[in-house]
Amino acid sequence: MSITPTPGADSRAGKGVFSTREALAFVREHGVVLVSAKGNGPNLVEAIAGEPIKGSWWGHPAGKHIFSVLTAVTDSQDVLVCRLIDGKITLVHRRLWPALVRLAEALPPERVSQVLDGHTASGRHVSRSVAFPDWVPPKVVQEAEALGENEARAVLAEWLPHGATGRAGRK
Repeated sequence: MSITPTPGADSRAGKGVFSTREALAFVREHGVVLVSAKGNGPNLVEAIAGEPIKGSWWGHPAGKHIFSVLTAVTDSQDVLVCRLIDGKITLVHRRLWPALVRLAEALPPERVSQVLDGHTASGRHVSRSVAFPDWVPPKVVQEAEALGENEARAVLAEWLPHGATGRAGRK
């Protein structure tokens, strides 16, 4: 199995307000993106807005649109919401899940746990996590087993904590 970065990964940046389809394409193209935090990786909220955002994106003129698109993207079955990059909310596209699973044992457990957001009946925001490997579909486990460790490391090298070496993913 081969996983390669998608050519033209930066082709959508700076083009104006993204639709849900464009935002999903942005996540697919980059493979790993931050939701809104500054850090080592592209920022989806700024891509949706089409410009850098100072302060909270909730106060941005496109805040409602950002929320709508972000909700659709994080609800996608092709997107894992986790804390891969520096413990910040990160989206990982399905095409990179085998590499992530292959290297999961080299990462802190909280980095590879799925983050799920929701609301209580009273409207209070709540977050919960699904521990690795409970969120991993069986087909992804098979794909991870077929993936070489060096290839997985090369695919995710930019986002791995310094010194992470990776071993076969747990089942």
